[in-house]
Amino acid sequence: MPDSPAHLGAARGRRTRPHKTADDSTSEHTESPSTIAPIYTPTGFAALGVPPDVDAGLAAAGFAQPFAIQTEAIPVALTGADVCGRARTGSGKTLAFGVPLLARLSGKAQPNKPRGLILVPTRELALQVAEVLEPVANACGFGVLAVYGGSSRHKQIDVLNEGVEVVVATPLRLIDLLKNNELDLDQIEVLVLDEADRMADDGFTPQVEWILRKITGEHQTMLFSATLDGDVGHLVRRYLKDPIEVSIDAPTDTVGTMHHLFLAVHRMDKDKVVASIASSFERVIVFCATKRTCDRATLALQELGVRAMAIHGDLPQPSREKALKRFTIGEIAILVATDVAARGIDIDDIGAVIHYEPAADGKAYLHRSGRTARAGKDGWAVTLAEYNQHVQCTVLQRALRLPFTKPFEVFSNNPKLRNLHEFDFLVQ
Repeated sequence: MPDSPAHLGAARGRRTRPHKTADDSTSEHTESPSTIAPIYTPTGFAALGVPPDVDAGLAAAGFAQPFAIQTEAIPVALTGADVCGRARTGSGKTLAFGVPLLARLSGKAQPNKPRGLILVPTRELALQVAEVLEPVANACGFGVLAVYGGSSRHKQIDVLNEGVEVVVATPLRLIDLLKNNELDLDQIEVLVLDEADRMADDGFTPQVEWILRKITGEHQTMLFSATLDGDVGHLVRRYLKDPIEVSIDAPTDTVGTMHHLFLAVHRMDKDKVVASIASSFERVIVFCATKRTCDRATLALQELGVRAMAIHGDLPQPSREKALKRFTIGEIAILVATDVAARGIDIDDIGAVIHYEPAADGKAYLHRSGRTARAGKDGWAVTLAEYNQHVQCTVLQRALRLPFTKPFEVFSNNPKLRNLHEFDFLVQ
C-alpha cells in the first residue's frame, strides 16, 4: 500500500509540533491499521495439544487440518513417549513427527550440537523433509539443516558451527561429520527414523545403529516405516523404550483412492504407450528397474516430444535437484526414476505412477505407487508387462490381495489410454 504524505508527517530534521485542536484530542490514540498485528487463528492442530507458537507456524505455512496419521501420532508424541508409526509415503508423516519434535525442543542449540535429529534414507527425502519443517521451525525461532552427500560439505559445517536446532541427515554424511568431530549428538532430545524400512532395504541398518549408539543422553525416539518387521523390528526392540504404535495402514494395504491397472504391451511400443497415458495427466512418474533403462526410456520419450527428465543415482546431485524442481513446478510432465532415486519424493497431484516393468515385490509396488492418490484424490498405478512378465503380475496381485486379472493387451493407438476410466472392466 503506498504511503500517504498525510500519515508520514514532516521530513527528517527539525520537526514542528502542530497546534492541537479539540478534534485532534482523540486522534493521537488511534492506531494506524498498518500497525495492527495480524490475528492468529488456531488451526486444527491446536486441538491435538500443539503449542501456540508451533501452531502459528503451521498456520503461516498453510497447514490447516491434520491428516489421519498426524491426528493419531501427534498427541502421543507430545507426551514424550517413544512412537512407532506405520504409514505409507504421502500420508503426512513428516508433520506427524515434525510437529512434536519442534514442540518438545527445550531451546536454542549450541554450535555443532543440534537438539533434534531426523535420519532419512535419501538426499531427496532430506531436502523435502527440511523444506516442509523449515517455515514451521522458523516461526518457533529454530533452524533446520539438511545434511547429505553430493552437496557442499563446508557449507553444511558452516551452518552447524553457527548452531542449528534440527538436522535432517542421510546416514553416511552424518557419520562422516561425526568421525571428523564436526557434529556432536550429546544434546539430542528428539530422534526420528523416517522410512526406516527403506534404510534397512538399502543395507544401512549397521550405519543407523552406529549413529544411535552415539546418542547417549535422555531422548525421545520416533520411528516411521511402511512395515515394522525384519530389521525394522530389530531397531524397534533394541532402541525404543515401550513404544506406542500408531498406524493408519495394514502392512499390505493399498491407497483407498488408487486404481490398479495391469496392461500387456510390446517392447517396441512401450514408450508410446507411456506417452499416451501421460498425455491426460499433469504429472506422471515412471519407475524403471535400472539406471540404463531409465536413461533409455527418457530419451525415447523426449524423441516422441514428451517433456521428460530422468533421476537416478549416476546423475550429479544438482541435476537430480533440477529435475525434481522442474517436475514440481510443472515444467516437465514425466519424471523417469529408479526406485532408489525416487524414494521419499513427496510431490502432490501426481496423476499416475507407471511401472515400466512389474515391481520386484509387493513392498516395492506400494512404495512406488504411494506417490499418487494422495489427500483423498484419485490416482492410477499402471503396470506394463511384456510377454514374459505376466507371472510377476500375478505374484503382485496375490501379495497385494488384488483380484487376479490377466494383463490386458494394448497398443499405443488405443484411445482408452488417454482416458483410463474406460478400462473400468479391468480396474482393481
